[in-house]
Amino acid sequence: MTENIFTLLAQEVRGALAALVPDLPAETLARVQVEPPREAAHGDMATNAALVAAKPARMPPPKLAAALAERLLALPMVAEAAPAGPGFVNLRLREDFLRAQIPAVLRAGEAFGDSTLGGGLKVNVEYVSANPTGPMHVGHCRGAVVGDALANLLAKAGFAVTKEYYVNDAGNQVAALGWAAYWRYLRAVTLDADEWNAEAAERRFGVTLQYRGDYLVAVGEALAERHGASMMPQRIEAGAPPSEETVSVFAPALERGWLVRTAWLDTARETAVAMMMAEIREDLALLGVTQDVFLSERALVEAGAVEGAVRLLQDKGLIYEGVLEPPKGKTPEDWEPRAQTLFRATDFGDDVDRPLRKSDGTNTYFANDIACHADKIARGHALLIDVWGADHGGYVNRMQAAVRALSDGKVPLEVVLCQIVHVMKAGEPVRMSKRAGTYVTLRDLIEEVGRDAVRFTMLTRKSDAQMEFDLDKVVEQTRDNPVFYVQYAHARCRSVLRQAGDPKAAELASAPLAALTDPAEMALIRRIAAWPRTVEAAAAAREPHRIAFFLQDLAADFHVLWNRGRDDSTLRFIRAEEPEATRARLALVAATATVIRSGLGVMGVTPVEEMR
Repeated sequence: MTENIFTLLAQEVRGALAALVPDLPAETLARVQVEPPREAAHGDMATNAALVAAKPARMPPPKLAAALAERLLALPMVAEAAPAGPGFVNLRLREDFLRAQIPAVLRAGEAFGDSTLGGGLKVNVEYVSANPTGPMHVGHCRGAVVGDALANLLAKAGFAVTKEYYVNDAGNQVAALGWAAYWRYLRAVTLDADEWNAEAAERRFGVTLQYRGDYLVAVGEALAERHGASMMPQRIEAGAPPSEETVSVFAPALERGWLVRTAWLDTARETAVAMMMAEIREDLALLGVTQDVFLSERALVEAGAVEGAVRLLQDKGLIYEGVLEPPKGKTPEDWEPRAQTLFRATDFGDDVDRPLRKSDGTNTYFANDIACHADKIARGHALLIDVWGADHGGYVNRMQAAVRALSDGKVPLEVVLCQIVHVMKAGEPVRMSKRAGTYVTLRDLIEEVGRDAVRFTMLTRKSDAQMEFDLDKVVEQTRDNPVFYVQYAHARCRSVLRQAGDPKAAELASAPLAALTDPAEMALIRRIAAWPRTVEAAAAAREPHRIAFFLQDLAADFHVLWNRGRDDSTLRFIRAEEPEATRARLALVAATATVIRSGLGVMGVTPVEEMR
């Protein structure tokens, strides 16, 4: 693991504070932080140590800060230590200490920034989990990128991460998919397709076809190829009572004089789900997303997992039969009270208790989701993180309550919400996909601008903030395009190193670095040294967008230095007349490229060797 200089200084500050004030409570020392100051002019780091320790030390914060600054000034890596504000101490580090981070980067390679923060804690990150009812769209895309980058970030920070996709292959929407697939089968197997247009199918079967996109044409054709005309509906006398030959049929169709066996609908549904999930996996692969586990909701239900989870809650005394109060906004006349099986969600922080079974005895979606999370806990995960669309925000409290109940409060559930994305081109919303029928597909987006641009851009804003994905801007080769700006910095680094004969990192790690004194060089070194702390802070906050921000700042520092070399020949990276300074600068360039690759690796973006 690479050294986080902020962690190192925090240890030194705690040691100095403990020496000044013996017998400080452990919880006080744990509250000591070392962070970058709000303004760079104040130094490299600032600590709140005097502020948090003043009360137990029975000293005014400014007095304790002055005494602490004096002790910290004696540390070999500290150049300046000065009390500031109501109890802070600002620190400026010695340049030779900062320069020493360059060989640390070159020795560690892209593992620079790896951390033990997670301590090997088993974390399940569930993301995407789109219903397999159609192609992935741009809304799914943001959740996929955020979830994947967060999982990568947590792994780099020392967590044992499982990437998971929960396949919602049970319930009404998938049943509706089965009908849509069966309708496409009828059109594929019938010579006169107009006979089975959507309106005719709805009228004859008593259903509404929710999914009419052309993406289901292939499903219908596959069903026709496998089953021929064997699943064609049969005309019978309208209202005829079921006989032995007509058991397990769809009753509304039978009432209209058409026999449709439920086994045919099951076949259509299963085929559609399988083909949609194959397409979803292909789309995810195009995006660079590969998940470890695909958990089937239907498989959980059929294995009795829902009943098992409800029984577990029942054994804890958390299930009862009761009647809920009318929902807000409804008058008593609009409300039909009925007894339901309820979970005591209010015991665990929710605002109302939640139904687990509908009045007809079938499970609610919530009951199935409880089974899903119970399964994750049973597999030994100590932390669950779900990445959901912002429209599911109202579902957070009840799910967290259920996980607290299932785990006796030992396993937390955290939810990361992703706001919607508006795709724009030439200042106008992009037209919908003809194939999907109603939305911009993920594949459309990738084909338009490329995987790397999609992934990087999706991380340029915090996930719970709405964003516009401007197709024109993400392909611009300007500094206003963060994807280009960061990739260009890496390409420039690689160009310099190739020009120098591509020296090995191990060779550059031993280069003397005293020649690196220019403010632009030191600014770049300070940024590089902050990478391990950035990883830990972003992982702790569950905010992978911080990596994109860091890389933009790092690229900006490098481009400043590049431009300084164009204006001042003594700062050029390669100077034949100054071999020692050249080696030092090549070491800095190589370290910069390494950290950019490390950050892009977390984001799932490919570093480019040269810009074309």
